[in-house]
Amino acid sequence: MEFREQQLDNGLQVIAECNPAAYSTALGFFVNTGSRDENGELWGVSHFLEHMVFKGTPKRSAADVNRELDELGSQSNAFTSEEQTVYYAKVLPELQSQVLELLCDILRPSLREEDFELEKQVILEEIAKYEDQPPYGAHEKCMAVHFGDHPLARSVLGTNDSVGSLTPEQMRGYFEHRYSPGNITLAAAGNVDFDQLADDAQRWSGSWQPYSAARETPAASGKTGFRLIEKPSSVQQYVVQVADGPAAEDEQRYAARLLSTIVGDDSGSRLFWDLVDTGLAEYASMGAYEFQGAGIMMTFLACEPDQASDNLARIRDAFVEVQRDGVTEAELTRAKSKTCSHIILQSERPTSRLFSVGSNWVQRREYKTVRQLVDSYRSITCDDIQQFLKRFPLTTNTTVAVGPLTELSV
Repeated sequence: MEFREQQLDNGLQVIAECNPAAYSTALGFFVNTGSRDENGELWGVSHFLEHMVFKGTPKRSAADVNRELDELGSQSNAFTSEEQTVYYAKVLPELQSQVLELLCDILRPSLREEDFELEKQVILEEIAKYEDQPPYGAHEKCMAVHFGDHPLARSVLGTNDSVGSLTPEQMRGYFEHRYSPGNITLAAAGNVDFDQLADDAQRWSGSWQPYSAARETPAASGKTGFRLIEKPSSVQQYVVQVADGPAAEDEQRYAARLLSTIVGDDSGSRLFWDLVDTGLAEYASMGAYEFQGAGIMMTFLACEPDQASDNLARIRDAFVEVQRDGVTEAELTRAKSKTCSHIILQSERPTSRLFSVGSNWVQRREYKTVRQLVDSYRSITCDDIQQFLKRFPLTTNTTVAVGPLTELSV
């Protein structure tokens, strides 16, 4: 495989991991914008804008966009996170230019007022849906408490009030700056004709006008605390705990991910054997998540309400034990095997490599081969895990519980 990159005159980055042996081509626009880039008045606009991008352009109606994607036989979608909005498609290699022209077109949407008002109702219904179904947005509520006034405290969806008061003019202003070509990366993976990709990008996006699109990435020192949210309609108790972790640019992120596998993987981890396999909880897991300037270790628990206090005590005991004694060589070896096997197996799919290559470039401006990524995990030692735990103790965390309980000991 070969990695290639080129920057257009207007600042748009074009990158690709080219694999001539692949049977498909995956490509997507990674826009360096998300909920952390919104102020209070614009809360939720990034996700709202993701919806609006598919509502038509000066050349195409919304029906045209959907019909052409279908005619190309593409597997396509979009998503918004705290830091990125991504539009992607997977097609046969011979359709690379056609799908890129379509993606370039929708990245300059009409943003018509009538579409805006209709889609606003869809977003408000989506917010209501997540408030009305398990786990009731518990992880975003926990991040809000943990990060306080830091930009990462903002939920991706926004609120009823923030979305309800958004105007088309506000969205257009946000789009003009955040969707500046210098704030966008066109990434591709699989059977990619890079020269054609770069030429087509210049043809269809080279005229995009650049604007300033700075992002503040302050370091975050999360708060500690507890919040209990009563949800009488809930059958189970849902608990999320957030502890500080390494940022996207921090090399300790590899130790963090391996530790989360040892402590809270959804099969074969310490929490799995103690809580899930024994029937004490429906799920109990942990994951490491990195952002620019900050990171978190997030623990999830779902169980019968009358078992919640005891299960939280068990989780705390697990945290205390691993901080005191570290992990064993056998546990670390298993975690490396799981993680590296997953990376290698996923790498056979161009779409998986697209997300890995694209996100890595947007967050860190670096490219890592599958081999380099695997080697980064295999180099981690038990001492590295211990050093991570000294810097980021799991027992120093924020807890948010949502469910029928009116009291809960933590």
